[in-house]
Amino acid sequence: MIPNLANKANFIGRLLLTTIGIAAVGGFLLFSLPSIPQARAQSPQAGGAQPPATASAQSTQTTGEPSPSFEVTSIKPNRSGDMFIRIMFQPGRFTANGVTTKHLITMAYNVKDFQVAGGPGWINSERYDIEAKEPDSIAEELPKLPPDQREEQSRLMIQALLADRFKLKLSHTTKELPAYALVVAKNGPKLQQARPGDTYPKGIKGPDGVGHAGVMRMGPGELTGQGIAIKFLARLLSEQLGRDVLDQTGLKGNYDLTLKWTPEPGEGMMLRGPEGGNPGPESAPPPESSGPSIFTAIQEQLGLKLEPTKAPAEVLMIDHVEKPSEN
Repeated sequence: MIPNLANKANFIGRLLLTTIGIAAVGGFLLFSLPSIPQARAQSPQAGGAQPPATASAQSTQTTGEPSPSFEVTSIKPNRSGDMFIRIMFQPGRFTANGVTTKHLITMAYNVKDFQVAGGPGWINSERYDIEAKEPDSIAEELPKLPPDQREEQSRLMIQALLADRFKLKLSHTTKELPAYALVVAKNGPKLQQARPGDTYPKGIKGPDGVGHAGVMRMGPGELTGQGIAIKFLARLLSEQLGRDVLDQTGLKGNYDLTLKWTPEPGEGMMLRGPEGGNPGPESAPPPESSGPSIFTAIQEQLGLKLEPTKAPAEVLMIDHVEKPSEN
């Protein structure tokens, strides 16, 4: 795991997504990287894609025991009118502000936005504030688990929340989808190795006002990372391009990088506002129209290359979902 804010406090170690403040940070998204889980594509069965399997959102663990769930959950419509999104786990508590139903689905099932299909339009536009409390027994046991198991338990609780309050039912299938392979370009990488222990005095600051490794900032036509692994760069490029990006660079270690390009129309879906609303980064200055495309910028500035390919990916079909009652 990339060094991050985890040493500051226990709840930081369970942070799923740290302060995505589009309006608050002038059109940029700020990520604490352990909050960005990797999608887990499944291999299709011989002869083609797997047939869909329909189930409610809540699942059971491999032991056959019921999945963990929150003890108390409050869900209210977000009427703030801004584009601020904040999702985090603290000891014994899950808090989300300004999230859409699709945000919750992608987080609960460890998939990207383009891997969720179907459903009514409001799952992308209507935003909610959620406060949920874990049972004391779970709150006491989670800190004792390894990070990957803590994240999995957290996802299972959000799945249970979706099944209970949103009446979510999904069909799971695997499809061969267009993707990109991120590889080293012909002349080799142009990446700066991160220095262990760097506090980045002139770099991106975390919520505590201190610079850290393991942080990425993304805005229209610009991406900055400090102390990041290439797999996390691939993850954000995937969100930007709307296709899976597979890290096939073979590069190990953590890097400091800056990437600047001219966005194409429709590029950068993650920076859009709700349907019918204003886009979040309208306060940010538009990028230079004469700059390179993201494909050219990756090759010229990072010494990497995106090559078209196809890859099996899990696709979640929304069979049923309801707006949650307010409480």
